[in-house]
Amino acid sequence: MIIYLRRFKEGRLEWRRTEARLCEMRDDPVFPSNAILLLTDDGRLILQQEDRDDVNIVNPGQSVASASILDNGNFVLFDSSGRIRWQSFDHPTDTLLPGQCLPAGEDLVSSASKTNPARGIFRLVMQTDGNLVQYPVEIDGPKYAYYASGTYGRGNNVSLNLDNNGHLYLLNGSTIISNITTGQYRTRILYLVRIDVDGIFRLYYRSLDPQGNWTIEWSTTEDKCAPMGLCGLNGFCILMDEVAECVCIPGFDHVNLGNWSSGCERNFAMEGCKANNQHISYEIRSLDNTMWEDANYAVLEGLTKEDCGKACLEDCNCDAALLQDGSCRKQRLPLRYGRRFQNSSDVALIKVSTTTTRGVLGDSDREIKKEIRLDVLIISISLVALAALILTITGIYVHKNRASNK
Repeated sequence: MIIYLRRFKEGRLEWRRTEARLCEMRDDPVFPSNAILLLTDDGRLILQQEDRDDVNIVNPGQSVASASILDNGNFVLFDSSGRIRWQSFDHPTDTLLPGQCLPAGEDLVSSASKTNPARGIFRLVMQTDGNLVQYPVEIDGPKYAYYASGTYGRGNNVSLNLDNNGHLYLLNGSTIISNITTGQYRTRILYLVRIDVDGIFRLYYRSLDPQGNWTIEWSTTEDKCAPMGLCGLNGFCILMDEVAECVCIPGFDHVNLGNWSSGCERNFAMEGCKANNQHISYEIRSLDNTMWEDANYAVLEGLTKEDCGKACLEDCNCDAALLQDGSCRKQRLPLRYGRRFQNSSDVALIKVSTTTTRGVLGDSDREIKKEIRLDVLIISISLVALAALILTITGIYVHKNRASNK
């Protein structure tokens, strides 16, 4: 169930529940706009849809008497004694509100886009070792972390917390082990923290005045290219006036221009190692100050840029190479986590076709087909001309024979 801030009215917050979608149903299709969220007499929260079966949204297993969205945005189910039986604060998706916490072993996952709340490609994990870490989705380990709180080993029950003053901190039991932000006492201010679509975890604040806007108070990084995987496979991130831009490596185009994280795909046909097509040739394009994940299958030491490019060009298994301090590291596709560092000496070397090919069938293949069609046309014309010549000769011969018989 998505719960969002609807508007400010006379200094009070108004929260609205809509679309009836829980975090565990986050990737399911959106329910129809005429669906009804219903709390049944037996304490179940269900979604009623016309001409469809009811969907259980929440089944706490105990009798529930009422439901309410509190002033802090928490959607709560109460029993007849007023005790909480279920609450949305226990099921965060990408955001924490004041009074909400992220327990050990849980995570926040970014949305797919600003308009699509489905699971995105970044997550913030409150690890059971006490460290708060950011990773790409479905992968972890120190080499893939692009932010860490540095609190490893500080406890196995550490939680991330946010209070009403914008104080973001890590709590182990009743002891604060790390103040991520100091917090500031401000009146008529609302705070929230969110892992955004671009993978950066940010603390926001805004005034309760109707004309107020959300403003960034703090973020895990100012480097917009830091989130690993922002540009998808075979793309790399560059900073243009502190704004992240995703660029495809040479010979590749964006899969979806509206979604950079979908990555890039080849715009030419690549021959396999068993093929020996003389009509297709390749060259090496270089990208200075550019690197990606080192997933090499072969390393050659002491090579120059030209030698490394030649080694990749002559190896049918090599799609690209990364030159680092004379170390030529051959790689196959896909290339992951690419980015440009202006102060880096790394050079990316990409193998591309020398012809402007696109799609499954390359231009070289088209030229071959054109040549075949031309040959067939010439042969056909020759056969027609020969047949016409034979008919002409035959006609002359028959005519002469008739003339001599007379």
